[in-house]
Amino acid sequence: MDLQVNVNLGDELKVSKEVVERLVNENVSTKLDNYLNKFKKEDSKWALKITINKNKKWLFNWNINATFDWEAHRSEREDFKNLDDLINHLFDHIKEQLSDKK
Repeated sequence: MDLQVNVNLGDELKVSKEVVERLVNENVSTKLDNYLNKFKKEDSKWALKITINKNKKWLFNWNINATFDWEAHRSEREDFKNLDDLINHLFDHIKEQLSDKK
């Protein structure tokens, strides 16, 4: 099993790419690791696609598309002021969706 992470940032956020990738990796290892165990199979396919942009108000918009063993999860929000909070928040949403699965 292999988790593929794809982070797409708007042009105005390219300078923050390293920070965003670090925060994403920290959240995967601390928030999702236990939940991903229920999808752990030898041929599992896992993918995260995260898109973050700034809007006209210069606030952050994001969405996350997650696929774990062909099960799709999606979350999106608009108008976040703080990039760190935004990334932590999006992983909280995916964690909640995964915890609802039996």
